[in-house]
Amino acid sequence: MGIAFIHGLVLAFGLILPLGVQNIFILNQGAAGGKWTRAWPAVITAALCDTVLILLAVLGVSVIVFTLEWLKLILFTAGAGFMIYMGWSIWKSTPVKGMEETAGLTAKKQVMFAMSVSLLNPHAIMDTIGVIGASSLSYEGNDKTGFTLAVILTSWIWFFALSLAGRIVGRVSRSGVLLRRMNQVSAVVVWVMAIFMLLKGTVWSS
Repeated sequence: MGIAFIHGLVLAFGLILPLGVQNIFILNQGAAGGKWTRAWPAVITAALCDTVLILLAVLGVSVIVFTLEWLKLILFTAGAGFMIYMGWSIWKSTPVKGMEETAGLTAKKQVMFAMSVSLLNPHAIMDTIGVIGASSLSYEGNDKTGFTLAVILTSWIWFFALSLAGRIVGRVSRSGVLLRRMNQVSAVVVWVMAIFMLLKGTVWSS
């Protein structure tokens, strides 16, 4: 179980480290939310969604998603739509001096956007199925359990740490200028990913 656990930790960290849409969103909420706990709705939602995807991948259930062409098209289209809306909301939430405590999104929007970038992101799902799901096939019994727990644990620790890093950035940027730039960059990245997702979905459905 020890080797499987370490394998899960290393693999999960390697997959989650790149600064994709999900990570940018968590970092942004940590920076813009004032108190660190105000970003927790996004953090917990993203971690829970990742936990579900990881469990489905290990159990082999999630592979069904990418065997149905119509379901893939719906997933890409819905994901792109949510990302476009999310980008606009993040762009509009740019803080001004003295307004750091109210700069973050509401808890409801955090949950909605965190779910969209986690469950409606085909690339994240493909990574989960293709890498984590496939890697779990090497283990059975307690080893598979240890591997799965390690991946899930890494996901939870990473999202909380990322939001805390964002909070530190937010405290440094008391004027709100850095936060404004972070929001704008985040929004642009989200929009680019949405366009890429639409194009990808069109190619896959043709």
